Amino acid sequence: MNIFYNAIVGDYIFITLDPVDGPFEYSKNGDIVTIKKDGKVVGYNVSGVSSLGLTSNGPVKLTEPLMAQINDLLIDKGLESPLEVDLSPKFVVGYVETCEKHPDADKLNVTTVDVGTEKLQIVCGAKNIAQGQKVVVAKVGAVMPSGMQIKDAELRGVPSKGMICSERELGLTDSEEKKGILVLDDARQIGEDFFKEV
Repeated sequence: MNIFYNAIVGDYIFITLDPVDGPFEYSKNGDIVTIKKDGKVVGYNVSGVSSLGLTSNGPVKLTEPLMAQINDLLIDKGLESPLEVDLSPKFVVGYVETCEKHPDADKLNVTTVDVGTEKLQIVCGAKNIAQGQKVVVAKVGAVMPSGMQIKDAELRGVPSKGMICSERELGLTDSEEKKGILVLDDARQIGEDFFKEV
């Protein structure tokens, strides 16, 4: 689940439960617009959220206290049950265990990346990707600084679960010179939150 706030369009939050493409069905009940796809609830648009004190536009960094505050507000506005959210980090340190050429694309590699809690198969097009590196992995559900949401994908017939990130994709630089994935110092721990304060 991801929550977005944009003061430009008004006092709204946009809640994405399932990142799917439309067409959608919409129903309004007071301040809550429920968004469905094929009868399944995939999101909500909620107005009248000034009490949350949100100030920056874009993805909302969720914490347990903020999520409790959001759930209290939603229930006050008529939502029947609280939303459940996975607050585990979405940008984590991964270790590239294997890196092999894609069977059907010269410029792509198929990697196996250990992110601590699981091993992910990720297709990567960066020229500098190699076995044995520590890298930044955007897991499925992560929202990139560009606003793009990471989803399960298939690249030239090979499933890919997440993205290995460059400095530019992470919003750490806007330099055209910084091409390729960000390779981390070996001191970083596999599975740790890349953005954690040290």
